[in-house]
Amino acid sequence: MLEHLKTAVCDANRQLPSTGLVALTWGNVSGIDRDKGIFGIKPSGVDYHELKPEHIVLIDLEGQVVEGEMRPSSDTKTHLELYRAWDCVGGVTHTHSAAATAFSQAGKPLPCLGTTHADHFYGTVPICRALTPQEVEDDYERHTGLAIVDHFKENNIDPAGINGVLQHFHAPFTWGGSAQKSLDNSIALEMCAKMALDVFRLTGDSPTPLPQHILDKHYLRKHGPGAYYGQK
Repeated sequence: MLEHLKTAVCDANRQLPSTGLVALTWGNVSGIDRDKGIFGIKPSGVDYHELKPEHIVLIDLEGQVVEGEMRPSSDTKTHLELYRAWDCVGGVTHTHSAAATAFSQAGKPLPCLGTTHADHFYGTVPICRALTPQEVEDDYERHTGLAIVDHFKENNIDPAGINGVLQHFHAPFTWGGSAQKSLDNSIALEMCAKMALDVFRLTGDSPTPLPQHILDKHYLRKHGPGAYYGQK
């Protein structure tokens, strides 16, 4: 069932170690078939190098396993809430990559300081609040997803333009049009976070943000209605 989806999700997960985004099994990628309303996700704790397409667990948008013998990722409910809330999301990646997680642990958003950032994210990557004791006790992973969705809604942030978030005390989540695109956005987020840390070291706590007209140019030439970056 959905062999193409399982293969794509498996391939994206297997790339995680070589990207430098994960240690041990600290990360997962999922992808969804919107027509079927089913997403595939990495099974919990399985070594990336041992992962095969048949190991990918398929789950519907009610959170029920529809195929797979293994236990799905412990972050499954977080992925589920993002898929439920945002039709633009075709894949989700969660890692504990060092630089982006440093911003998460510090409770600081990642400002757009240059064109590298602007090529991928249309402005600041926000910091989402930590969960309350009651939320952690009630359903930690589900409330993680709900807190992310609520933050974007309350702050009028477009998840199609800002393809990632940093959760306070936790780590980053990114998303995109497919499993691979969500992974690409995690790679971009980590690189931007590394660059930002260096900028903060050079300039102190008040670096100059990228001017809006340059942000607009770089983001829209790749992602806007008149985009001309790359090939048709």
